[in-house]
Amino acid sequence: MAEGKLIRQSAMNLTNKARSLRKNQTDVEQLVWKHLRNRQLYNYKFRRQFPIEPYIADFVCLDLKLIIELDGGQHASQIDYDNQRSLFLEQRGFKVIRFWNNDVIENTVGVLEAIHLAILEITKTVE
Repeated sequence: MAEGKLIRQSAMNLTNKARSLRKNQTDVEQLVWKHLRNRQLYNYKFRRQFPIEPYIADFVCLDLKLIIELDGGQHASQIDYDNQRSLFLEQRGFKVIRFWNNDVIENTVGVLEAIHLAILEITKTVE
């Protein structure tokens, strides 16, 4: 009984954290979200700050099982953690692509093109 309650509480905490992250997006997250929201990118539905226990993905398209992660400067010192996280998500069938914040700011069109190429790669393997 206690274990089930703990799992539910953990999931609720993760959901609450995701809600908080959605309310307090970074400028770079807002920039990418502007292009992903409302099925603007090839009519695929993306969600932002989406819990995939025990993590929260920056952006995810569940239909494609595609996760987009945006990495700020703090990620330079946590490469092992990010690699472990990506491996965990990939083992669950997700494709994870990462972009540095400065790449998004300096080359938004290039980042969107890389996302488009990832979508094409996924949809070709599905067909």
